[in-house]
Amino acid sequence: MITDSHLFKEINEQPAVIGRFLQEQNSTVKKLADAINAQEISHVVIAGRGTSDNAGRYAKYLLGAHNGLTVALATPSLFTLYKQPPKFGNALVLGISQSGQSPDIVSVLSEARKQGKLTAAITNEPNSPLAAEADFVIDLCAGDEFAVAATKTYTSELAAVALLSCHLANDSAKLEMLNQLSDAMEQTLALAETVSTYAPRFRYMEHCVVIGRGFNYGTAFEIALKMKELTYTIVEPYSSADFLHGPLAMIQNGFPAILVAPSGMLTGDFKEFAATLNERGAETIIISDDAEMLELARIPLRLPAALPEWLSPFTAILPGQLLALYLAHARDYDVDTPRNIKKVTETV
Repeated sequence: MITDSHLFKEINEQPAVIGRFLQEQNSTVKKLADAINAQEISHVVIAGRGTSDNAGRYAKYLLGAHNGLTVALATPSLFTLYKQPPKFGNALVLGISQSGQSPDIVSVLSEARKQGKLTAAITNEPNSPLAAEADFVIDLCAGDEFAVAATKTYTSELAAVALLSCHLANDSAKLEMLNQLSDAMEQTLALAETVSTYAPRFRYMEHCVVIGRGFNYGTAFEIALKMKELTYTIVEPYSSADFLHGPLAMIQNGFPAILVAPSGMLTGDFKEFAATLNERGAETIIISDDAEMLELARIPLRLPAALPEWLSPFTAILPGQLLALYLAHARDYDVDTPRNIKKVTETV
């Protein structure tokens, strides 16, 4: 049964993992925030791959909007293949990796240490090579993740970024909101039955797009990645703005489009965007807590808990994870061990 799979169990562990992380790593993250403020760090360079890169996309928006930091994603091949690392300037260099094993990510932090920069690692393996290069090591506290597709480590990475943001701003109100997050995630996981009912409808789907923007731009990338890994479907992520600059031409009758559209600054724009897709016959799957937004969906996936937009990626990702899980199951695929990939991927 699908409920016996590691992936199903790990998806459902996420509220507990977030609660444990926030309790056990609060002191470490506070010390990192103090070091960043003391050194008057002006920007952050993040090295990550795959799921961890998507957590970095969240950091670009959150640390930029709430903390005034310019955040860039590193280009690891400059450090490994080209041997021409850029100067970091007054940066925090942050490595994000569940395993902490990939040589290219480790090389970015190694070079940062050579340049005398502040370094930190967010990882589920605090004794990993990546951690060894970091001044501060933030343990994801996710426990063993047996399924190849990352789920609980992803949301724990988001929590690490959010906790850092709260401490950088010394914002106790936001910190309290973050500490209430597990309950909202638990409520959202009740969507499993709804998603399992809709998933077989897409058993023969070959192409799909996932649209997000702002704080949920990274969510769109992560849902697309989970769909690719688990269902072997060609799924492309876009921001709604970029999608209108050309890719809109793909939309025709029945073309599946997943919109990640929780309440926030983008709600009005997303309603117009959804209407545009509907006019062209798209099969719209909308993840949102906004009633008017959901009325525009062919398949509405209602988020039961309205959260501040900056926290919505924690709940918005869950229907996407569940959809990938149940669609893979409907296609009789092994949800724990997708073909051709392994849990730890080491690239240079």
